[in-house]
Amino acid sequence: MLLWVAEYLKQYASFFNVFQYLTLRGILGVLTALSIAFIVGPIMIRKLSFHQIGQSVRNDGPKSHLSKAGTPTMGGALILVAIFISTLLWADLRNKYVWVVLAITLIFGAVGWVDDYRKVVQRNSKGLPAKWKYFWQSVGGLGVAFFLYYTAQTPAEIQLLVPFFKNVQVDIGWFYIVLTYFVIVGTSNAVNLTDGLDGLAILPTVLVGGALGVFAYVTGNVQFATYLQIPYIAGTGEMIVICGALVGAGLGFLWFNTYPAQVFMGDVGALALGGILGTLAVITRQEIVLFIMGGVFVMETVSVILQVASFKLTGRRIFRMAPIHHHFELKGWAEPKVIVRFWIITVILVLIGLATLKLR
Repeated sequence: MLLWVAEYLKQYASFFNVFQYLTLRGILGVLTALSIAFIVGPIMIRKLSFHQIGQSVRNDGPKSHLSKAGTPTMGGALILVAIFISTLLWADLRNKYVWVVLAITLIFGAVGWVDDYRKVVQRNSKGLPAKWKYFWQSVGGLGVAFFLYYTAQTPAEIQLLVPFFKNVQVDIGWFYIVLTYFVIVGTSNAVNLTDGLDGLAILPTVLVGGALGVFAYVTGNVQFATYLQIPYIAGTGEMIVICGALVGAGLGFLWFNTYPAQVFMGDVGALALGGILGTLAVITRQEIVLFIMGGVFVMETVSVILQVASFKLTGRRIFRMAPIHHHFELKGWAEPKVIVRFWIITVILVLIGLATLKLR
């Protein structure tokens, strides 16, 4: 929005030309979203507390979690508001990818909000039934998949890019739609499963989102793309503004969500943030790299799958409790130790993911 204003004003003052630079608008996206989170955060926490919109805690979980009962939840709405406002202010709204990401944020955020509302406000422990949750996630995921597939202008936009190898781009045809669906919906649910400890999910989301911003920038710049021997995809550079907004909003939320948390994200935030990461990976053709950088999310999801499969098939549990962060808690690790160690793992994996730009 402000880009349009700057384009008009530059005829009167050349200073406004600086807003054409993606890097500047990306930085402004970070600062704007961070400021919104800092300003709105305390107000939202007070409102949630006043209306008694608090977290319920499982009785079969770690005993240390019982003290968290009643902590305000649905705070993920703060993240989404900050991302939306910052993106609308600084992104080029003529870019189709901007609207794709905003659409998936809105759809998945709405699904999470309904689920949280039923659980917390209406005291319905089941929340939104799983079949309806996956139905609406599928609507969003498939909608994005079909849109990107049928609006692709170059083969590179729908080819599978294999990291660590030069010029390995696999034509996958209609399977692109299937892959896109699973990446978006899978990442959304993976982030949601990870969101079980104070700050555990949000910082890995910020780190992975920031790294995807780097991939978006170089993929959308023909010179960088040529130098790094990756496909050039016009328009993807604009995603750095959304990634910046995600980083700023996420860090602002972490200010209040860090141990001991003043507010929890809830499904409204976790499902939407996962959807954003999945969509960004698809747009930049970095689905495999997302799998690497989001290794903590993958580990959490696999632990749940293995736990459920093992119990149904053998009647035994592999872990003391799933997702796996609870397993480590029940082994005696203090909650902050689990959180920080998972953060460290994410930093390492993100660096490995970024290294794929040169290790070919």
